[in-house]
Amino acid sequence: MSFAIRNERTRLVLFSFLMLFVELALIRWAGSNVLYLSFFSNFVLLGAFLGIGLGFLRAKATRDLSVYAPVALGGLVVFIAAFPVSVISTGSELLFFGSELRPDGLPREIVLPIIFLAVAITMTLIGEAVARSFSKLESLEAYKYDLIGSLMGIAAFTAISFLRLPPIAWGTVAAIVFCWLLFPDADALRRVVTVIPLIVVVVVLGFESFSDGNSWSPYYKVSTKQVDDVTQIDVNGVPHQVMWPVDSDAGQLYRNTYELVPDDLPEGDDILIIGAGSGNDVAIALASGAAHIDAVEIDPRIRDLGVSRHPDRPYDDPRVTSHIDDGRAFVERSSKQYDLILLALPDSITLVSGQSSLRLESYLFTQDAVESYRDRLAPGGVFAMYNYYREPWLEDRYGATLAAAFDEPPCLVNRPGFTPDSSFGYLAASNDSGRITCPGPLWEASAATPEPATDNHPFPYLREPTIPTFYVVSLGLILLASLALVRVGAGPFRRMIPFADLFCMGVAFLLLETKYVVQFALLFGTTWVVNAFVFGGVLLSVLLAVAVSKRFTIKRPAWLYALLLLAVVVAYVVPLSSLLELSFIPRLIVAVALAFFPIFTANLVFSERFKSSGDSTTAFGANLLGAMFGGVLEYAALITGYRLLLVIVALFYGLAFLLGRRHLSTSGASA
Repeated sequence: MSFAIRNERTRLVLFSFLMLFVELALIRWAGSNVLYLSFFSNFVLLGAFLGIGLGFLRAKATRDLSVYAPVALGGLVVFIAAFPVSVISTGSELLFFGSELRPDGLPREIVLPIIFLAVAITMTLIGEAVARSFSKLESLEAYKYDLIGSLMGIAAFTAISFLRLPPIAWGTVAAIVFCWLLFPDADALRRVVTVIPLIVVVVVLGFESFSDGNSWSPYYKVSTKQVDDVTQIDVNGVPHQVMWPVDSDAGQLYRNTYELVPDDLPEGDDILIIGAGSGNDVAIALASGAAHIDAVEIDPRIRDLGVSRHPDRPYDDPRVTSHIDDGRAFVERSSKQYDLILLALPDSITLVSGQSSLRLESYLFTQDAVESYRDRLAPGGVFAMYNYYREPWLEDRYGATLAAAFDEPPCLVNRPGFTPDSSFGYLAASNDSGRITCPGPLWEASAATPEPATDNHPFPYLREPTIPTFYVVSLGLILLASLALVRVGAGPFRRMIPFADLFCMGVAFLLLETKYVVQFALLFGTTWVVNAFVFGGVLLSVLLAVAVSKRFTIKRPAWLYALLLLAVVVAYVVPLSSLLELSFIPRLIVAVALAFFPIFTANLVFSERFKSSGDSTTAFGANLLGAMFGGVLEYAALITGYRLLLVIVALFYGLAFLLGRRHLSTSGASA
């Protein structure tokens, strides 16, 4: 019996599914194994965009290299698994938690280029397979089925994240689809080339999946190990938490918070703990006599480890209500008043998605966030936060943030940390002056105190609004490597000149999409569920635009640019803070309208131009390379903030209008 797929639409859907699924898996898995690559997961995304764009530019090449995609994927997986690589990042411009570690391994100057190139090559070969099926269909029909496959890829990866399945599940899904597509029509040699690398991928991922102590959350590879009588939790290879008994000497680090508040504050009161983790702070609050605790933790696996393995079993106490949620989103939705709100070591080791520079916890530390905490305090309530802040300027930033929110300087105390050369900083402020028992002088601003982070510029670990030197050098090398790969792998650049407007649309669309990934993270939380909703919503908006463009002829497509500009202007004018004041359902409706209408309109513009392109694969390749360049420009948000990205979006769509204006009068006629 033959299992060969003869229907080109089905092949395109499956190849597109495979392309997006592998891209998401690489972003997730590479970040969990290459130390600190999770801080740079957008580098993997840039490599993926470059590769897919190159694959589309190779659609008409004489030699089909897509059959070697399993070989490239296997080589990438083996390289990452075989070397204890470490991307060490230090410096005064930008802080990375865990950067004080010095594990053995290859330096970042070697690791990042190899991974970027390996991802680009792998995705080039998969992208070429997609493009060859794409080219056999009418342009908009092909685009539609490509989007359907991409939606299926997101749905599959979302389901795997929901079930917390280990990497062997990701590798197995990819291997099955690869074999289904490539195996039936291949000769004996090509079957070997297909099957053996896929077996290697599944075996390597299987060893990792079933290693003692490893488990998987939607954000991390979580590893546990027993050190004497306590359990240590590592995430993505970085020591993250240790479950200390309340009565241990190390537990004093957690008890220090309560030395800053009056003796009667925790007794019988309501406490909110953001970053409850495996339960240390919850256990201390219970021991202090709290009447009720809302324990908010974003990672379900870490919370579950606390439920099953914390020596004091704090999550079993009926006074504790556990919430798997983003802390900022929980506060914004709540109307409850608390006697103590505690930010308890909420330092993640990963970004919100592979498409932005935003970390999971970034929105917890903005000026707007602290004002929200203040508004949720009961009369005489206290807000406190602590961490190993690593740099005095970071403590100063948080001190200035609390001082602005509470109209008086906070209490700042530093205590010895786990090692002789480390210290923990504790900050506390109240809406009732005198409620804080501060053992030393209050915090004072210095000349070097940086401005507080804001919801528009949510980068608390970035000292000044700048693009750090490490990023500038890395992105510059990525652009140079991309130019070389495009020239060598896809031929002369002049092939893409007629599609310069589509390149600009790719730049603008990636920035537009990134803006709304970040916006939804603020409005509804930085959880993986919100990310999946946004990416799914984006693809559905694009699919709807394609359906409208296929069904209706837009006689004056130039007016679409005017409508798009209006949508971008409205999105720029409406401040995000105004949406936070709305209840959940109205906020969702307005946010969806503000986000997805510009995306829908932008893809009407793209579809009208794309269906008259005459060379769908080259046109789409140019668009994808534009998206890669947009991913580089996203780092401009480190200087401007995310709101001003919309200005760059408007500029690039304006440039697309100018470059493609001559096509507008003919697209409607040819539809």
